[in-house]
Amino acid sequence: MTEERPWLKHYAKGVPANIDPDAYCSVVDLIEENFAKYKNKGAFSSMGKTLTYGDIDKYSRQFGAYLLSRGLKPGDRIALMMPNLLQYPIALFGALRAGLIVVNTNPLYTQREMKHQFVDSGATAIVIAENFAHNLEKVIADTQINTVIVTSIGEMLSPIKRCLINFVVRYIKRMVPKFEIANTVRFRQALKQGKAFSIPTIDRNPEDVILLQYTGGTTGVSKGAMLTNRNLVANMLQIRAVMDPVLEEGKEVAICALPMYHIFAFTVNCLALSSKGALSILIVNARDLNSVIKELKKHPVSIFPGVNTLFNALMNHKDFASVDMSHLKITVGGGMAVQRSVAERWQQMTGCFLAEGYGLTETSPLLCVSPLDGTGRLGTIGLPAPNTDIRIVGDDGTVLGPDQVGELQAKGPQVMKGYYNRPDETARSIQDGWFATGDIAKMLPDGFFQIVDRKKDMILVSGFNVYPNEIEDVLATHPKVLEVAAVGIPDEKSGEVVKVFIVKKDKSLTEKEVTDYCKENLTNYKVPKSVEFKKELPKTNVGKILRRALREPTKA
Repeated sequence: MTEERPWLKHYAKGVPANIDPDAYCSVVDLIEENFAKYKNKGAFSSMGKTLTYGDIDKYSRQFGAYLLSRGLKPGDRIALMMPNLLQYPIALFGALRAGLIVVNTNPLYTQREMKHQFVDSGATAIVIAENFAHNLEKVIADTQINTVIVTSIGEMLSPIKRCLINFVVRYIKRMVPKFEIANTVRFRQALKQGKAFSIPTIDRNPEDVILLQYTGGTTGVSKGAMLTNRNLVANMLQIRAVMDPVLEEGKEVAICALPMYHIFAFTVNCLALSSKGALSILIVNARDLNSVIKELKKHPVSIFPGVNTLFNALMNHKDFASVDMSHLKITVGGGMAVQRSVAERWQQMTGCFLAEGYGLTETSPLLCVSPLDGTGRLGTIGLPAPNTDIRIVGDDGTVLGPDQVGELQAKGPQVMKGYYNRPDETARSIQDGWFATGDIAKMLPDGFFQIVDRKKDMILVSGFNVYPNEIEDVLATHPKVLEVAAVGIPDEKSGEVVKVFIVKKDKSLTEKEVTDYCKENLTNYKVPKSVEFKKELPKTNVGKILRRALREPTKA
């Protein structure tokens, strides 16, 4: 078995090779166990207000009962569209307790993107932050949504703070455009009305779809990954198994800078860390680095999930060096490649190894992660999670050996049921239980895995494969470079050439310095033929750099 799965011998002491994905029948069974076990411990904190697990238990029961009183039935879809607010876990767990299917929705979506997701998912209800309700107003007539619950940024805070924050958001910062939607209900009203009702016994099955998590849509129309009770329970247990050797039950504090409507924070903060009784500090807007640093200074943070761009931006903030990070036990980077220079500097500044994790929306998300016991290896995504098999496959379908580059495929209990209403896409992505990730990778001889790049992002220069990650990793080590992205652009002679977009750390940086540095560190066909300096790079809601958006102008 070890020969077939060479990574097993590298698992950290205390990390099991297998977990029991059927340990809980449903996610609701898991969360209700958490509520009872950690009743008096802090669960989620935002802007100075902390709700205990007992509070979340009470409020989510009220909210779930309210939803059912409005005529929603188990199996109906409800969209959750808000940033990291205390209302999110209440709405999430309330909806799940009511037997509904949750449709996480990015609040920054355009009207077109909102309409597509609501129509595609068949959502009939929504909880939405008032800041984004004007967009809903424009599309709601084209959807099946008939239950609208509106919330404000300060709604679950103390009365004085609620009034103050809502006044500032609405009238000083003018962040709430006017909207008019009939029959809306305020979140606190829903909780109050829910007290008069109860949630009946609901049949729950491990194979029930409970989450429609839409992919980013960067390669086409956004698709809904159908995630089941079993998928999410399994991934929660896999994440917990990896973290268990370094966690203390009921004593950990996690920063939650990534949005909980994104699968990374959804599974890590809402499920895995909650199952250990951890307190999650919610960051409403992670791009506001001052607010992130303020929370880091206030709390003894021991767990920090994030993305490369966030870690990099924090370390370049003038106040980060004064933050006491001595409590930090776990830092995990996901969502995009963690650059070696960023990981090395993070360890130097915080004393904590920055472990790279890897996964996808379709895999709940975790597939691989670097060991957290100090044996992790920079530049790799580490080892497969328990109960997870990984293989590298060539273009002809041949399973490749160590050090050979091909597409990474995965099999495990966390792999989605399929894409909602897209059986053809499901059949293309999952064959014989193996999910084709679309990522180019290789397995090292000892079983560690290394991502080379996204298949779609590969640049073909005169027949040679060039991977943007490699170029970005090299340029990220340049002392005058803050951020970098590499893409391929058309070229008559070589088919494609490399172009890089750079945000300067030092204004004196020149194009010649960039190309000279690349010539010293890269073979000739990988050296950028074009360099463009920008004030900022386009990013997704979690901070992942959008190469697609950078390529598009070159097609004009």
